[in-house]
Amino acid sequence: MSAPRSTAAGKVLDVLAAFDREHPSQTLSEIAQRTGLALSTAHRVVTELAAWGALERGEDGSWHVGLRLWEIASGCPRTQILRDVALPFMQDLYEVTHENIQLAVREGSELVFVERIAGHRSVELLTMVGSRFPVSSTGMGRVLLAHAPRDVQEEVLEAPLRAWTPHTVTDPRTLRTQLDRIRREQVFVSDRQLSETTVAVATPVRIGRTGPVSAVLGVVFTARDASRAGRLREPLLRAAHGISDELGRRTRTTV
Repeated sequence: MSAPRSTAAGKVLDVLAAFDREHPSQTLSEIAQRTGLALSTAHRVVTELAAWGALERGEDGSWHVGLRLWEIASGCPRTQILRDVALPFMQDLYEVTHENIQLAVREGSELVFVERIAGHRSVELLTMVGSRFPVSSTGMGRVLLAHAPRDVQEEVLEAPLRAWTPHTVTDPRTLRTQLDRIRREQVFVSDRQLSETTVAVATPVRIGRTGPVSAVLGVVFTARDASRAGRLREPLLRAAHGISDELGRRTRTTV
């Protein structure tokens, strides 16, 4: 828990930041405890947010994020165009693979998942739309890290790296070598780095076929079928190239 901010806007941000994937629903007392705000202050802020629609109250009396906040967030220009462009290609890729198809972007040293397609038979994942992970922790994240500015790479490599599974690469020198290989190759196979039950095949999405890396596209499937990775290479590249070409075209037409 960080110290509460002193301004009115800061207190609002503290309350909103108290909600995340691990804490989607909270009582007023829990919100006050997580934010460090006095109970009366938390009550006032929550009441104002609820009146505006940013928070909603459940039948059990606890609070959760409201529809109004989701409506605003869905219009984020950084991801809206990307998702609109990518979704048809992701759907085509799903029809070929019938596996989890994920799209993510980098924000600082974190990976943020912005779109996903999965069937009822797809392997269960730890990740979901809107979730964040350290950029070094997943195969998709490492693709973005490999193409990130040098200062971001060094920040990640100099910090302690969490071992999510016994297979997670946590040695900075090994990871640095891996990032070099990712930059040379078009497709990266990540074997049980975030979960012992999954393998990911990932490739960068660019603005234009040879432009800067904007996002990463990945297929995630059960580790039992790890031998499928090679067969997923071509359909994954077709989808990523299609997204990249369309992003490049839209960029040219808006300049």
